[in-house]
Amino acid sequence: MDQIREIAELVGDVLGHAAIGTYLHGSSVLGGLKPTSDVDVLVVSRRRMDGRERQALLDGLLNISGSGASSGSASGSTGEARPVELTVTVQSDVRPWRFPPTGDFLYGEWLRDRFEASGPPQPEPMPDLALLITMTLAGNHPVTGPPPAEVLDHVPPADLVRSSVSGIPGLLDDLDGDTRNVVLTLARIWTTLATGEIRPKDNAADWALAQLPPAQRPVLEHARELYLNCRYPEESWSQELKARVRPHVDAVLTEIDRLTHR
Repeated sequence: MDQIREIAELVGDVLGHAAIGTYLHGSSVLGGLKPTSDVDVLVVSRRRMDGRERQALLDGLLNISGSGASSGSASGSTGEARPVELTVTVQSDVRPWRFPPTGDFLYGEWLRDRFEASGPPQPEPMPDLALLITMTLAGNHPVTGPPPAEVLDHVPPADLVRSSVSGIPGLLDDLDGDTRNVVLTLARIWTTLATGEIRPKDNAADWALAQLPPAQRPVLEHARELYLNCRYPEESWSQELKARVRPHVDAVLTEIDRLTHR
């Protein structure tokens, strides 16, 4: 069974008529899935989930996502399931739009151990929803439900900026353990602030590389190459490149700060 269809069926089984729509965003709609891309899904609901529903949705995602799943066309030719990032938001929490928005539920494979130990996620402020909603509207790819423009409000540019920069401290905390993703995400934040567009990571890297002086390009060039051609999450960085990561990041952060305060 198609992995995306499995996700949609799980959402339907758990939320029933409370689910307004299930929508793809991220790489699925911005340039296509790459070897290590997650399947990114936004669910818009009429109401908050109760404890039983949260647990049922979590249990289902633990089986569908990443190493817990079996196969599906979303996973590519190897038959291995892709990691799933699924966000649920209640429509009345984001329409009419206000910042910061509230997310009702967030599952990501990087949170698997926490959820297995402590149970399902709870509602919380989620600035990233500004980015997710913007990508959902631009992608216009409902899996179930009406077109997203009938369900969601557009996010003002100022809130897209606030959402983009709000996650930077967390990214920097992960720099050593998730270097490729952090470097590419910072390039995309820079690109979004400069152009007003949320681009695929490789496309954002291309834009950023054209702005950087030659000495600052090798780290981002390597991260882009890993993103496009590495099937598995493990990263390969030479000692020379590792030593250049932090100076590269500092240069990009300087540009982000300049655009944020212009």
